[in-house]
Order: sequence, then structure tokens, then C-alpha cells
Amino acid sequence: MVCPPGAREARPTARRHKTTTGSVGLITVSIDAMGGDHGPAVVIPGAAKSLERHPELRFVFFGQEDAVLPILDRYEKLKAVSRFEHCDVAVRMDDKPSQALRNGRWKSSMWKAVEALKAGEADVCVSAGNTGALMAMSKFCLRTMAAIERPAIAAIWPTLRGESIVLDVGATIGADAQQLVDFSVMGAAMARALIEVKRPTVGLLNVGVEEIKGQEEVKEAGRLLREADLPTLDYRGFVEGDDLGQGTVDVVVSEGFSGNIALKTAEGTAKQIAEYLRAAMSRTVLARIGYLLARGAFRRLRDKMDPRKVNGGVFLGLNGIVIKSHGGTDDEGFAAAIDVGYDMVRNALLQKIDTDLDNYHKKHRKFVSDEAAATGNSR
Repeated sequence: MVCPPGAREARPTARRHKTTTGSVGLITVSIDAMGGDHGPAVVIPGAAKSLERHPELRFVFFGQEDAVLPILDRYEKLKAVSRFEHCDVAVRMDDKPSQALRNGRWKSSMWKAVEALKAGEADVCVSAGNTGALMAMSKFCLRTMAAIERPAIAAIWPTLRGESIVLDVGATIGADAQQLVDFSVMGAAMARALIEVKRPTVGLLNVGVEEIKGQEEVKEAGRLLREADLPTLDYRGFVEGDDLGQGTVDVVVSEGFSGNIALKTAEGTAKQIAEYLRAAMSRTVLARIGYLLARGAFRRLRDKMDPRKVNGGVFLGLNGIVIKSHGGTDDEGFAAAIDVGYDMVRNALLQKIDTDLDNYHKKHRKFVSDEAAATGNSR
């Protein structure tokens, strides 16, 4: 495990749920109202909760009229700042990405929500729908940034010190060294926008902290990051799986296969611990009495382990901000996903990523040119 000098200060995990009190310009959110396991029954109440926290939000809902409007009518404040557009097609959670594109391009609620972002009608898009379909439609409609070969999905990770950013958690299976460097730059930009640290610490997920360990792509990415010495991130070397929960660094970078396994393992472990505690507290009369005496502590523990509080994966590397909510979340979880999108827009995520990538690639090209000249390979 890496123990870098200068321990990070703990940060509150409830930061994104604070009500906005300052002067912030209007931010428009396009929403796939049919996405997720519960569709409008969760999406609309979630939007209403986020609006309470951020009154400057405006919404464009895309979905089927008979499913969306009866629920939207119950929320007068939300309805007053929203626009609705009917769509005949809803992407199913079990649709393959190719199938979703073929049947839902130009006409599904998911496509329309992403397209609103491209057309400038919205600042951020949020969907709880099929992850593969959402990524396929986002890539097809928005395209990747000029310097990016493949996008990544970044997740917010609760830690002992507050929150970290972990990417990629499933968009790219396998990644070369340059892609891992690009993920590092984008993840650091997201950390500056969300966690609001000036120079986030970054680590590459590996099987050990020693420089000789790991796949060649990871070792090469580490070398590139050390040589780049970027002002926008502080590269701390390799980190291991147990560093994720400890918050050793602000940003943990991995290719999507390993990142997704880490994410699902953490989610499963949290559920397992919760079940152990529930069973232990109900086993005997004395255990029940103990639970009653320690209710406050258990409530705080439950709050820290609540996955709804960190709901909202961010698609990085696209020409637009797309937030993927967990499909099975409730209205509180969906509100948290909207809150993430709000923070990304308010803190100019796309501009940060674009500037940081441009600075890195300029510096890298100069380094390669200087190295070639020094070895006599320049022409």
C-alpha cells in the first residue's frame, strides 16, 4: 500500500447535497425520463429534489406522454421550470447497444436527451438507462474529444478521507499506456471540478506498488506521467486495491475491466457487511437493546455506506457532459446524479479537460522531439 507524504484532509461526503445560495447562472438538464428500472416514477421525484437544492436548474424531459405527464403534474415547482417532449421509443435495460442504436436512434427518449446536449438545448444529460446503449448513443451523437481515442466512465468513491474519483469503471476493456495517461488527466480535471482540489493526487491501479510489477501498459503509463510532471495533477505512482477505500489518492486510474470488477466488488462487500450487521443486531434480545442504545452510530454508518449518496457515473472524453445514474436507484439517488451533473457544469469540467489534455499533448510532443534530437534520430 502507498503512504504518500502529506496526508490528505478529510472532506465531507455530503457536500453535493447542499442548497445553492450564491448567484449561479441557469443550468439546463436534459433527462431520459424512461431510463432505469422505475422510469418516471423515480426520475421526476428525483429531479424535484435536486431542484430544491439548486433552484437555478431547468429541465427538459424526454419520454412517453402517458407515463411522464401524470407524474410531472404532481410537482408544480418542477413543472414550472421544465419542458416535455414526447418520444414513442424507450430503450430497454436489456437491449444490446447495437440494437438500441438501430431501434432508438433519432427517436428514443435516450437519444433525444443526448441530442439536446449536442444542439445546445441543455448543459448536461442524465439517464438511468442501459449503460452500453447510453455510451453508444453518446459516442455516436457527441463524438469524442480530439485527443481522446476512447472515453471512460468515472465513479465517485467514498473513502475514509472523503471521496475519490475512480476511472475507468467499464467503458474501455483494455487500455494502452497513452489512454491510461489521458484517463489520468481527465480524472484529475473531474476531481478539481467535483472535489475542488487544486492539484489532485493520481495513482495507477496495479498488483503492487513496485515499479517492476504489473502489465507493460501500466508501467509505461507511469513512466509517461512521471516524465510529464504536469502542473494539474500530482502523480503518486502505483496503488493497490486496498488503497481505494482508504483514499490514498484523489484519483485512481485503471482500464475498464479491472475498474468494473473493483466497483462491483466494493458494492457487493458493502451489501454483505450491511446484512451481517442486520443479522447480528436482531439475533438476541440483548443485541436489539444494544442496537437501540447505539442507533445514532448505526444511522451514521448507514449514511456513509449509502450508495445513493455517490450515485452518478460521468462519461469523460466526450464533447458533452453525460451522467449515468444507477438503473435501480430511488429518487434520492437520481437526485444525487443530477447534482453531480450540476457540479460538472458549474465548475466547467469540459473546459478543464480540454485545456489539460491540450497542455499535456503539447508537452509530450515537445519531450518526444527533444528526446529524438538528443539521440540523433531527428531529421
